[in-house]
Amino acid sequence: MDPLHPVVTDELVQLDSVTRLLQENPYETPPSEKSIVAELVRLREELPKAKEEDRGALLTQYDQHHALLQQLRATRDRPQVDPDSPYFAHVRLEEEGRRRDVFLGKATRIDNGIRIVDWRNAPISKIFYRYQQGEEYEEELGGRLLEGRVVARRTVTIERGELHRIDAPEGTFSLDGQGWRSDRKEPPRMAGGEGSALRAHAAGEGTERRLGTDLEGNRRRSDKRLPDIAGLIDAEQFELITRPRSGFVVIRGTAGSGKTTVALHRIAWLAYESPEYDTPLTVFLVFSKALKDYVGHVLPALGVSQVAVQTFRDWAHGMRKRHFARIPHKMRETAPAVVVRLKQHPAMLHVLEAQVARVEGPATGEQAFDDWMSAITGLPLLLEIFGRHAPGAFTESELAKAATWCRDRTNDLVARLDGDKEVEAAIEPEDEPLLLRAWQLRVGPLRNKSKRPVRYRHLAIDEVQDFSPTEVRVLLECLDEKRSITLAGDTQQHVMQDSGFTSWTDFFRHLGVEGTAVNTLRVSYRSSAPIVEFALQLLGPLREDDEPPMVTRSGPPVELFRFTDHGAAVAFLSDALKDLIRAEPLASIVLLTPDQNVSGTYYAGLKAGEVPRLRRIANQDFTFAPGVEITELDQVKGLEFDYVILVEASAMHFPDDAAARRLLHVGATRAVHQLWVTSVGTVSPVIREALP
Repeated sequence: MDPLHPVVTDELVQLDSVTRLLQENPYETPPSEKSIVAELVRLREELPKAKEEDRGALLTQYDQHHALLQQLRATRDRPQVDPDSPYFAHVRLEEEGRRRDVFLGKATRIDNGIRIVDWRNAPISKIFYRYQQGEEYEEELGGRLLEGRVVARRTVTIERGELHRIDAPEGTFSLDGQGWRSDRKEPPRMAGGEGSALRAHAAGEGTERRLGTDLEGNRRRSDKRLPDIAGLIDAEQFELITRPRSGFVVIRGTAGSGKTTVALHRIAWLAYESPEYDTPLTVFLVFSKALKDYVGHVLPALGVSQVAVQTFRDWAHGMRKRHFARIPHKMRETAPAVVVRLKQHPAMLHVLEAQVARVEGPATGEQAFDDWMSAITGLPLLLEIFGRHAPGAFTESELAKAATWCRDRTNDLVARLDGDKEVEAAIEPEDEPLLLRAWQLRVGPLRNKSKRPVRYRHLAIDEVQDFSPTEVRVLLECLDEKRSITLAGDTQQHVMQDSGFTSWTDFFRHLGVEGTAVNTLRVSYRSSAPIVEFALQLLGPLREDDEPPMVTRSGPPVELFRFTDHGAAVAFLSDALKDLIRAEPLASIVLLTPDQNVSGTYYAGLKAGEVPRLRRIANQDFTFAPGVEITELDQVKGLEFDYVILVEASAMHFPDDAAARRLLHVGATRAVHQLWVTSVGTVSPVIREALP
């Protein structure tokens, strides 16, 4: 057997030492609070009957016992180091010729030779996140200036007390059935480097190609026991996570740069700094059900149990039912595109404000309902406000068409509310934020179930570029006086074309928070260099940054396969997918199609081809389990998969326009390791332009 690498030997020794110290020094069970509570009850009962000269002493005793009770409860509730997984990172520091080992985990334990610190709170964690192995540091921590050098910096995976994986500058070391093996670790480099060429295969070719031909990469991706995500946070992300509690934190970054990771870990950091943030008054809002399911397990894993993860649509629907209970709960999504665009346009904020300002009325929900109806149906008001704030956004005939359509539907709604049960009446999802904004302008703050004003301690909004300014403005008005909010987004992934988002500058101007700084994450961690380069080429003129993001590794080239008919494409993919699943049973694979009809065709064909673990995703009901999933491109933003196949990237489905470019960019950047593209007929000009 080959000797163990010194890094593996070192980490095994460190874990053995930590495990032994934890076993020798178990946590002491805090004393019972029963006697303290009994004494507090006695003092409280005695105070009203005490003589004036005795009251001061009794109050002092009461305060002392109350402080002792609070300290006891704080000790009991403090997170404890888990012996099965005590830490996820190890840093060795050298200061004035002396070396010390510090371990980062999810709880702090510094006693009896144990040096484990909570990454969210310990000042020493700044050194781990800000400096690389071999670098010298100078940091003021706890009022002292520390100078030294990072001798070792590693992330580790420990499960059930056993070391399974080490990520270090010297390499990646993994434990499998045969023992420890080493994978070469490549240094970060710019996208578009060696091996990033995209190859296209003509119809009938590519029979020898298969997914997963990069064997070293295969082994890396089949290992699902990745290090704790907190160990992968870089210095730039750490600075954003630990910003002050009040005010705006705005995070911009390319796909895979860690925007969602930062937003989630910022909530964990806030909750650790101030436990009152771990309540339902902190909300993480996402754009889609799929992303809600995807990130819903993360916060509990970070020790945050009470924060709510919701889609904006669910949040707004619940609020609307509470404030406008008489409106039918049934929703419809049949509005013409011009109506959807009108209701989500930023100028509707000014329309509502003008309507409320010019019409005197009581501060009631009924009047707010009337304000909403007048705003979306009043053509003179719409012409006036759009002419002033958004000239050219709509023609007069478009505004007239939209107002007429809204008037017909609101007439049905009023008739239904007046008792006509024969009339079919409903509102659209785009109406709910307008109704809530009308309430805020006319009545005041939104209310919770107890009829008290909704005042959130912190809001985090992911994929904010696909929220309308009205939606975000409604949320901003629900913040408490600290105005603590985290916004994360990437305008290059802007797929909701009618949401009204045009640029960060305009977005903040509509919200009335001009001058807000945007922090850009510049390292793309998810996808390999060839995938990142291809995805940037797809954007073409929509690309926002002159400099490409940094990427952390290379990978197989992106490949295009052309077929004469869908049957040939299905047969080719069926063979490739069965081979891949046999070789990598833990792989997550997704086929992304342009629409439900294409999804159905390929699902039926691959099912007939007996592709195992095949799932058709129709309503964002992803399982996030190994296997093959088929769904539409617009269903997967924010998610990631080991392997992605963009199916039927033809000119018919993806013309050369902004919407197609952004949608293909989103699809391509879902791939972590390898990306294929298929087309029957003429290849999309967007894809052809991205070829070298």
